[in-house]
Amino acid sequence: MAITPPPQPVSYMGRYLRLRTLTNLRWMGAAGQMVTILIVYFFLGFHLPLGWCLAAIAASLWLNLFTVLRTESGATLSPLEAAGHLAFDLVQLATVLFLTGGLSNPFAVLILAPATIAASVLPRKFAWSLLGLAFVLMSLLALFHLDLPWREGTEVVLPRLYAIGVWISLVIALVFLAIYARQVASEHSKMTNALAATQMVLAREEQVSALGGLAAAAAHELGTPLATIQLTAKEMAAELEDHELKEDAMLVVAQARRCRDILTRLSDDAAAGDARHDNMSLRALIEEAAAPFTEFGGVQIDLSLRGPDPDLPDIDGLKRRPELIYGLRNIIENAVKYAQGSVTVEARWTERDLSIYVLDDGEGFSSEMLSRLGEPYLARGSERRHAARRQEGNVERDGLGLGFFIAKTLLERTGAQISHGNRPRRNEETAETAPKGAWVRLDWPLANLKNSPKSGS
Repeated sequence: MAITPPPQPVSYMGRYLRLRTLTNLRWMGAAGQMVTILIVYFFLGFHLPLGWCLAAIAASLWLNLFTVLRTESGATLSPLEAAGHLAFDLVQLATVLFLTGGLSNPFAVLILAPATIAASVLPRKFAWSLLGLAFVLMSLLALFHLDLPWREGTEVVLPRLYAIGVWISLVIALVFLAIYARQVASEHSKMTNALAATQMVLAREEQVSALGGLAAAAAHELGTPLATIQLTAKEMAAELEDHELKEDAMLVVAQARRCRDILTRLSDDAAAGDARHDNMSLRALIEEAAAPFTEFGGVQIDLSLRGPDPDLPDIDGLKRRPELIYGLRNIIENAVKYAQGSVTVEARWTERDLSIYVLDDGEGFSSEMLSRLGEPYLARGSERRHAARRQEGNVERDGLGLGFFIAKTLLERTGAQISHGNRPRRNEETAETAPKGAWVRLDWPLANLKNSPKSGS
């Protein structure tokens, strides 16, 4: 069963950025600015343009009040709206810093906050615009600003080299935090989308597994009305001995009996299916996972079971789990897709552990894929490189990102440990032949896969 990946995650996550988040942050920022300025002016006795500072803070408060009154607080913001709010916060904070010493103010580092938020939630063009705005504002503050607030009659003059160092450090911090925040947000978005796809796959598999029980329930519920129809039709046929409608009545009896037979067979199959699903052998497990690909493009699937006891060629009593079937099926599908002629599924077990190897005779994983396999999405550049290799005839594994991630996530829920690699290549110096291709190994504690006995049995 092939995986249909969900759309690639978009770079903008602003649809998840609510207006309430920005307004709450602005309330906190304005309160912090107010408290700091009042303490500096009244308790420390430092001289500063109090009126202008309070006006800048009031502008922030008025914007918040206007926004809260005009817009629902739980509304989400478009990219342009979010960029506008963050740009205002940058300009407002730069104004307060201009009035209180510029970059020599110890709180100048706060100008990095709106820019970091922009880098993590906005599309690239808006993020870069706000980062550019922050850079321009920091540069202007380094050149133009009022004196740092200090006691009256005392002037604080910092060395120019120190001022340049502060500007450089803030610029470096701006670039580093922007890249870091954007990378973390991008990885989180990819992981969220991939896990959502995994949950959808698992829910679908669980629904398929539940169909047998639904069929048995439907057969049981429909049995009573069909018995009534059959009995009534027999009585009608007995009373219509020489009537022209007797043949129709007998037809109703025959069709009702046929429906009863179908429902009985369906109920028996569902009951047998439940027993088979709850308790299955290792061979049945692997065969069910590989069943969709036995006729795939001429690729032969070989199954090998190796246990410690020759008298026990199989393992019984394994618990059927949808995530186990689906994950193993997906790994076999990828092997079949890139194999040249054969795929081997080899199971080895001891009294405590079970290992399943999936090996193919294709070109194997590329070196880049080996280091990144298991990530939910591949970078666009690597996808283009893999596509170019395929056009050149060098068929390497590409497009395994989301599919392998889903299989890995589902199998790890069953307690599996997954490893992968390439089989050895031909040694050109000694001309020794060796099998080529890729391998994936799955290891479980056998107790994780055993079906626990039902209570009372």
